[in-house]
Amino acid sequence: MKDSSSDLSNDNIKQLVADENVRFINLQFTDIFGKLKNVAITTSQLDSALNNEVMFDGSSIKGFVRVEESDMVLVPDPSTFEIFPWRTDSEGKAARMICDVYNTDGTPFEGCPRGLLRNVLDELRSYGYEYFVGPEVEFFLFERDKDGKPSMEIHDDAGYFDMSPTDLGENARRDMVLTLEKLGFEIEASHHEAAPGQHEIDFKYGEALKAADQISTFKLVVKTVAKQHGLHATFMPKPFKNAHGTCMHINQSLFKDGKNIFEKTDDPLGLSKEAYYFIGGLIKHARSFSAITNASVNSYKRFVPGYEAPTDIAWGIENRTPLIRIPGTRGSSTRVELRNPDPTANHYLALTAILSAGLDGIKNKIEPPEYFDGCTYDLDCKTREEKSIERFPETLGEALDELEKSQFMKESLGEHVFNLYLKAKKAEWKDYSQEIHNWELKKYLNYY
Repeated sequence: MKDSSSDLSNDNIKQLVADENVRFINLQFTDIFGKLKNVAITTSQLDSALNNEVMFDGSSIKGFVRVEESDMVLVPDPSTFEIFPWRTDSEGKAARMICDVYNTDGTPFEGCPRGLLRNVLDELRSYGYEYFVGPEVEFFLFERDKDGKPSMEIHDDAGYFDMSPTDLGENARRDMVLTLEKLGFEIEASHHEAAPGQHEIDFKYGEALKAADQISTFKLVVKTVAKQHGLHATFMPKPFKNAHGTCMHINQSLFKDGKNIFEKTDDPLGLSKEAYYFIGGLIKHARSFSAITNASVNSYKRFVPGYEAPTDIAWGIENRTPLIRIPGTRGSSTRVELRNPDPTANHYLALTAILSAGLDGIKNKIEPPEYFDGCTYDLDCKTREEKSIERFPETLGEALDELEKSQFMKESLGEHVFNLYLKAKKAEWKDYSQEIHNWELKKYLNYY
């Protein structure tokens, strides 16, 4: 298998397709909600794909365009070509390329999430910086019922770092790791997480666009391998009330001329001015981007004290309770860890929003408040006011209100994505708010 970090020419791809007996190529892209979409072509259409001639109906994809302007073009990124390791029968293999979405006139489509991330990365490069990201993506494994449908039966009752035989997901997780490695991932660790049935697989940080592409692939692999083991993998943030939820912590660094510019050896905390400003930008815009980084109603069930999920917009050194944590390592590993995102986010949009906020901090020299070295779960109203610490939104509705009034996020995401995303998520929140839930029936049906 090729090194996924290498650049492939169109001729290289055609040669690999011939040598490896590839019969199908999946052209992948995401809608504005992060859902992975796919157009499969046969190898006879590979030249058309590489010449940017494959079109699709954009009106059928949520958040794209209206039916009267529906034709869209898939522009594959050759560097993302990979052969799927789970399709190796005699009839031929399947491969994939991740695509950007363009208009028929050859211009980038303003609603393409991957394109939006490219745009902010291009702006960042104009300042001489490169953005590196190390996501920590967690997931749960559930049993399937006799019909193969996902059930609410959790796969095991293990806890943090438990081993087999308590950790019943070990074999599935091992196969996920092996499959990811075949697809070019460098896996750093895998383990059982704190909640029953919860798991984490960590892969090496990388340039932001590649990291975002890897999150798409990671989710696909986890779900595919889980199904092969008779299990259902979910990235739902909070399946259980009294247990840890699933996060997607974003570890991030800026590099310039090959050097991590977040490090400064003579600073008391080992952080540079750019690092402080970046933190300042994240804190300033955290409430505004929360509906992007935490995209579901269920996301906000995770933000309760005691489960290592942030409830307050503060930062700390090695402190796992505030929104932002600065891990203890320095040098090239100096990084800013944002702890609120979860895997319901469209990862391209999430990184676009996060980087835009951090870059705004650097451009406008936004100083963060003093770091907090206590447990934010114990904060009272008076201390919050004294230290200028805001609460993170407690519901999707509150987060959407913050997004709606943010001109900064509107400019960062562009009007097309901003308006369509906001409209769809407000409808989702309204639907949830009007639903009658089991909790209400148990609480009130007999009481009143």
